[in-house]
Parts: sequence; structure tokens; C-alpha cells
Amino acid sequence: MAKRIQRSAPKSAANGAAAAPGETQAAPRSRRGRVSAQAVTDFTLQLATLTEAGIPIAKALAILEGQARPGPLKYVLGALLEDVSSGTPLSEAMAKHEKVFSRLYSSMVRAGEAGGVLDAVLTRQAEYMDKVREVRAKIIGAMVYPLVIVCVAVAVVAAVVMFIIPRFDEIFRSFHISLPGVTQFLLDTSTFTVKYWYLVFGLPIVLIVTHFVLLKRVQRYRYRVHQLLLKLPGIGPILSRSLVASFARTFGTLIQAGVPHLDALGIVRDATRNEVLMEGVEDIRRTVREGEGIARPMGETGLFDDLVVNMVDVGEATGELDKMLLKVAHSFERQVDRTIDTMFKLIEPVLILCVAGLVGFIVVALFLPLMEIMKGIQSA
Repeated sequence: MAKRIQRSAPKSAANGAAAAPGETQAAPRSRRGRVSAQAVTDFTLQLATLTEAGIPIAKALAILEGQARPGPLKYVLGALLEDVSSGTPLSEAMAKHEKVFSRLYSSMVRAGEAGGVLDAVLTRQAEYMDKVREVRAKIIGAMVYPLVIVCVAVAVVAAVVMFIIPRFDEIFRSFHISLPGVTQFLLDTSTFTVKYWYLVFGLPIVLIVTHFVLLKRVQRYRYRVHQLLLKLPGIGPILSRSLVASFARTFGTLIQAGVPHLDALGIVRDATRNEVLMEGVEDIRRTVREGEGIARPMGETGLFDDLVVNMVDVGEATGELDKMLLKVAHSFERQVDRTIDTMFKLIEPVLILCVAGLVGFIVVALFLPLMEIMKGIQSA
């Protein structure tokens, strides 16, 4: 094994630094790029299978690193192999690569190492990651068709407003007729859009970019936005159930892996991207640190309904908190799936009706004056 590591770590002539395991002289490029969630999930399943077969971690990593294609993942596996071969625990080696292995991931691996059940923990982690990816892919897939409809509708309406309606404006002016209110409104909108196109198209872009910059950099703004989303009709209940499911599955998985409650709550807090849930989990953690149970502070956050709180209470009393949390996660995930399916089935016809209504409004607004012109021509 030592010979393998020596051969795969040549000096780079460009920078004089030793390359990581599995790199060639041009390999610094392989460090760049992002490792996909699917690639990490596949690696986790493969590592679980090899460790379950009794293969030592270092040898298993060497096998996986050897069969990996050149790229960021191969570089990371090479770095893991080098650390583990030098005596570093796998969890510590993974913690050095936070962009690939989250804190949740490395903490579960640490618990698996401590309990001697690393293969089971890795399998559970792969299933968890696969479930998260499946839910995310389902939501993105369901949003594609509505987004396509909206983008096409916006492009068509913009083209009509900027290029077609001005031609009708010229026709109406040449006949010097009195225009209906809807037609005048449409013509004024078209004139404003053509004259101030940089505001009409630029201002929304500026607002969107500003929103995302504030969302990324200002914690209080991010909290207010997340709080507002939870209160929105339609979206709020789905987001709330999704957050409860994510909390329950992550927390339950960590407890099942043997992670202490306080540490598990800290990992859940850091893993979530929702500021409201993050603050709620921190409140729970603070209360638990003082010697309280988990159920009561969960109820006080207002994020968990009575059913969830009661199930957690029963889980604490019976010593099966992890099982209760995973049941909650499964139940809420099913609710979210059903709600998303129903909502997106309704969104499609609603969007089509909205687009048809907008097109109908434009047609009616333009043809009302044309009918008056035709009547005037016939009477003459």
C-alpha cells in the first residue's frame, strides 16, 4: 500500500508541491469542480458493501479510488486514502472535505466507527441521501412544465407589447377614433414598455439579484423571508411539513447511529438552511442542555404540531425516540409528496387559463376599435 501511495503522489513541476494520491502532474485541475450528490451516494453504498464484506477501510478506499474516473471525486478519495493509511479515522478525514461530506455525514461515520457498525451507518446514510435527492428531483421535475409555460408566455406577451401593439396604435391614430378604456390602457402600457424597456426588464433583474444577495449575506433578512414563506397560503403548509420531515429524519437517523442528543441537535441546526427552523432547533437544544426533555421545547417553538410532539414524548418515555422520529418523517414526507402532486396538477390548468385570459384581453382590447372602424367604413 505504501508503494502505491508513493507512486500516486508525484511532485508537480509547476508548483513544487506533492500531488494528492491518484493525481498526475496535470491533476491539480482534477481538484476543481463539484462532486454531485449522486456520486457521493454511490460511493457511500459501495463503501458500505465493501466494509460489510470485511474489507479494511484503507483497502476499500484504494479499490474505490482506483476505479474512479479522473476528477474531483477521485482526488477526494485519494486524499481520504492517504489520511486513513496514515492512521487518521475515516470520519476525521471526511471532515476535511466539508463541500463533499457534510457535518451530518462525518458525524454519522464517527458514530459508526465508535459503535463498530460503520457498514450499517453508511448504508443508512446512503438511503437518507437518496431520499433527499429523490424529493428534490421530484419538486424540480414538477416545476419544469409550469416554468416553461410562464417563460414562453412572458416572451410572447413581451414581443406582442413591444412590436405588434405599436402598429395598431398607428392605425388607430390615423382614424382619429375614440378608444375604449381597455384599449387605451393596453396602448399606454405598450408605449411605456417600448420607451422605458430598460426599466421594465432591468428593474426586476436588479430586485431579484438584490434579494439573493441579501438572502445570502444578511441573516435577519433571510429570517424574515423564511418566516414569510411559512405563512404563505398553499406554499406555507408544504414548506412547514417538509421542514418537520427533514428535522425528524435527520435527528432520528443521528440518534439511531448513536450520536448523543445534544450533538445531534447541533448537527441538525447546522444542516438546515431555514433560519426559522434553525432558531427553533437552537431553542430546543438550549432547553435540553439544561436537563429538560425534547418534547416540551419542541411544542413551544410553534413549528411542530401536537401529533409530532406527542409522538416524540412517547418515544422519549419508551426509549424509542429514533423510531418515532423516523415514523414522523415518513408520514410527513408522504403528505408532502401528495400535496405537491395535487398542487402541481392544479397549477398547470390555472397557468393555462391565466395565459389564455391574458391573450384574450389583448385580442379584445385590439379588436374593439377595429370593429368601430369597420362599422364606420360600412356606414360611409
